[in-house]
Amino acid sequence: LIAMLWMQAEKQPAAKIANHAEGTFWFVLPSLPMFLILPWMLRHGWNFWPALVANCLLTTGFFWLTVVILRRFGLNLM
Repeated sequence: LIAMLWMQAEKQPAAKIANHAEGTFWFVLPSLPMFLILPWMLRHGWNFWPALVANCLLTTGFFWLTVVILRRFGLNLM
């Protein structure tokens, strides 16, 4: 929200703000599993730092998977 307000204050075109908002939506999706997997790992004996690193790697993988899948539907995020 702050980024979009800043873009508006800098008189960025509406299309650029719209692209930013849409891109943010698609980039949030791959991070959502982390909020389920990290607590599960912590409750099952993982120490915090290894669990966090594992989730960062998983999120990175989910991110690239999202990019590849959406590209097949004509939406290029990169």
